[in-house]
Amino acid sequence: MKLLSISDKQYRLLHSPGVRERFGDADFVIGCGDLPYYYLEYISETLRVPLFYVRGNHNFPEEFYRAGALKSPRGCLDLHRRLRHWNGILLAGVEGSLQYNNRGYYQSTQSEMWLHVFSLVPGMLLNKWRYGRYLDIFVSHAPPWDIHDEKDRTHQGIKAFRWLLQTFQPHYHFHGHIHVYQLDTQTETQFGKTLIINTYGFRETMLELSANQNGHRRFA
Repeated sequence: MKLLSISDKQYRLLHSPGVRERFGDADFVIGCGDLPYYYLEYISETLRVPLFYVRGNHNFPEEFYRAGALKSPRGCLDLHRRLRHWNGILLAGVEGSLQYNNRGYYQSTQSEMWLHVFSLVPGMLLNKWRYGRYLDIFVSHAPPWDIHDEKDRTHQGIKAFRWLLQTFQPHYHFHGHIHVYQLDTQTETQFGKTLIINTYGFRETMLELSANQNGHRRFA
């Protein structure tokens, strides 16, 4: 199964009919924030696949177009403080970044991020009971604490995300927020059982899945 993940930077190719030729074999898409709603809608509609997303610190509650205001990308699935089960894959997410000024809509303190993460715990425990595992893919805009993050407050990682990865051990954590300008920037880190991927711009990831004895698909 192939995943296309996107965040932070728009590409003309992804917002053109060429996206179908280049990424037409993607089974689903994950958006990690700071991308406009029309961009997410176009990719999902053109590829004809589900798109799961969280908002970034540069997103707005509403985006205005000639046809009117949009409060969310139509046809796409918000992961913030939600758990979703799609095609045998267990997903959850948290939006936004660490609070660094009073002008952003999707900024939270470390304490507020803990509350966002704790809101996912009952659902992950239920996943464990139902499917034998807590979570497959965790999606966020900001990175976890001390992994792929930076020292300035704007780009510091989230302590609660690191705890979630240590405790519930999802197979993947996809995030954005940290822009990549140099080829030697580390964008993949294995943290315990979790592969953490900075998906700035776009990334393609092959997910190896198998079916267990109950018929539920899971990571091999």
